[in-house]
Amino acid sequence: MKRIKYQADIDSQTLETLQAGMLGWYRQYGRELPWRQTRDPYAVIVSEIMLHQTTVNTVVPVYLRFMEKFPTVFDLASAPLEEVKHITDPLGYKVRGQWLKNIAEVIVTEHEGEWPKTLEGWMALPGVGRYTAGAVLSFAFEQDAAILDTNVRRVLGRYFGIAYRETRAEVVHRLWALAEAIVPKGEAFHFNQALMDFGAMVCTARHPACTICPVVDQCVTVGEGVPEAAAEEVSAYTIRTRADP
Repeated sequence: MKRIKYQADIDSQTLETLQAGMLGWYRQYGRELPWRQTRDPYAVIVSEIMLHQTTVNTVVPVYLRFMEKFPTVFDLASAPLEEVKHITDPLGYKVRGQWLKNIAEVIVTEHEGEWPKTLEGWMALPGVGRYTAGAVLSFAFEQDAAILDTNVRRVLGRYFGIAYRETRAEVVHRLWALAEAIVPKGEAFHFNQALMDFGAMVCTARHPACTICPVVDQCVTVGEGVPEAAAEEVSAYTIRTRADP
């Protein structure tokens, strides 16, 4: 069956407020993290796999240890799996070590050490989904790729008034359409980092700091007076979408 694609139609003021607000906030408050100091795809994919279902503070020391032990994709590809998992398993979600090892082996044996530069190429790698592929493309290659992790879902869901915790395909497609539509041209690296940090530090799951939010005046959830504890239950879609054949 042909997949339906949704294209978000957002008014210019709503879009510009979000873009300017996130970028301005990030310039002042964005976190300085070790994997943000490089554009090496290897370092970025290692960080993204480690960050699955784990907090940033937990990942940082493990990431630094991992990169010291396996500084290149070739080092990782040739390493025994037990050595890899010895470092990654304490993070929990123990499949991540296997994923990193498998990715390295594919890159070295099938791509001669060259990393993909397309969404499809990244999603063909073991354990890499749409979010991770978009993250690497925007953070390592500075392409205008979209991301949609838990923090970004929450920020967009509240700002645009979408029941972001629902798992129905329609909701997921709409959120991805939004994520793709809002990336400022040439600013994906900073904008995507901003969305993630903002969701982790300000627009948090519990007790969001709405009083210091730079885009609160355009936030549908706040504007409609929806209690924060029930923000995920907002059911009315306040953006217009159309299904393209």
